[in-house]
Amino acid sequence: MQSDLQRKILLVDDDPAVLDACALTLISAGWQSIVKAGTAREALERMAAEKYAVAVVDMILPDMTGRELVMKMREEWPDTSMVMFSGRNDIATVVDCMKAGAVTYLVKPLDPDKFINEIRLVFRHRELMSENLLLKEKLLSGKLAHPEAFGGMRTQNAVLLGTQRYVEAVAVSTQPVLIVGETGTGKELIARAIHRLSGRKGDMVSVNVAELDDTLFSDTLFGHKKGAFTGADADRPGLIGRAENGTLFLDEIGDLSAVSQAKLLRLLQEGEYYRLGDNTPSLTTARVVVATHRNLEEMVKEKKFRADLYYRLRTHRVEIPPLRQRVDDLPLLLNQFMEEAAAALSKRKPPFPKELPHILAAYPFPGNVRELRAMVFDAVSSHMGDKMLSTKAFVQATGIKNSTGQPPAEAATGALQLSAGAISFNSPFVFPTLKEAREMLVKEALRRANNNQNVAARLLGTTRSALNKSINKPRAPKKEK
Repeated sequence: MQSDLQRKILLVDDDPAVLDACALTLISAGWQSIVKAGTAREALERMAAEKYAVAVVDMILPDMTGRELVMKMREEWPDTSMVMFSGRNDIATVVDCMKAGAVTYLVKPLDPDKFINEIRLVFRHRELMSENLLLKEKLLSGKLAHPEAFGGMRTQNAVLLGTQRYVEAVAVSTQPVLIVGETGTGKELIARAIHRLSGRKGDMVSVNVAELDDTLFSDTLFGHKKGAFTGADADRPGLIGRAENGTLFLDEIGDLSAVSQAKLLRLLQEGEYYRLGDNTPSLTTARVVVATHRNLEEMVKEKKFRADLYYRLRTHRVEIPPLRQRVDDLPLLLNQFMEEAAAALSKRKPPFPKELPHILAAYPFPGNVRELRAMVFDAVSSHMGDKMLSTKAFVQATGIKNSTGQPPAEAATGALQLSAGAISFNSPFVFPTLKEAREMLVKEALRRANNNQNVAARLLGTTRSALNKSINKPRAPKKEK
């Protein structure tokens, strides 16, 4: 995908000095393709020959008014954004230009900084309109156009599928993306999907910024000039140079220091950076994607993360649900990781018992998908022969001994609150009897196990025969008063 800086801009004015000044201003800000036209006729010929993202048109031209030219261009090339400029500064003129189809109006003589900012805003507006249309299409279709882009992130979970559709919609944007999720949920997989779907010709370059101090952050990302410090014997390009026309992925962005946050903010705002020892700024077309497991909103409130950087980063926010919220994916993920483990260990893929997903559904998975994958590899590595995969390794890894799926020490300190309307230890007025607590535990275990008594018995830490007796135990007749 082309970045804003690579898209064509057409400048239309009968004054060569104004054309040259505008072109130089845009080129100095990084725009690479500027075309000039001195008349309306020449402008129309240019438009007919190639596509332009933006046309900047003067109000007064020798062969046609700027307003007439803009109306004609809007009719024939509606995808081009029109900007008008003139020496007149009155409300009537501005309103007239907007009615003709201009998205903004600038007053001569043009202030270079304001001119650049206005053009950037025009490109941002174009991008938002495009993203909104694409997002509507994705949400209405309910399907992924490119499921292969998500690599190993297989899912049938509605929430994660919605997240993936959103990723498809915003991947073509040039704006930053903030990926949030717990450790092990697959944040880098989402970053790689964004890069694949973006159509960018450059590489994706990844770096964990939690491992970098301020100096190392600048040197690693931006590079240095020869002689910048002791030992800098040659120029060194930074990772952002390697990511040109590609994607720069910064993981653990919540651990970035205040000084490094300021440097990153400048990069995002201006599209430029300074190599160590260099007083001349360098421009970049790399797209920035960041990820964190931290709550950046809370960090902003606590003054631990810059608010302006946070709002810049979260232009597009992608949240990945934890595995405990997508337990319907457990059979799919078990199959996937069984295949991967068998291939890596040169073994035949073993079948797993049908109750295994139900057992795992009761476990909170603090390490998420990464933890599940490690469990599967451990179980397959110790598996022998062609028989059914044992659940022993999973039971040992999860420590499931009770209906909540928590280890006994943790379960003892928590409240017994099994489901809506259940008896709870939280109430100072109601305390369950042993019989009531036992019945509730059995019902909840059966519910979580989809009425599979083998699984329910495992959750309760008892045998199936004992559970069966408890279920079928005749109720004592009520005593008459």
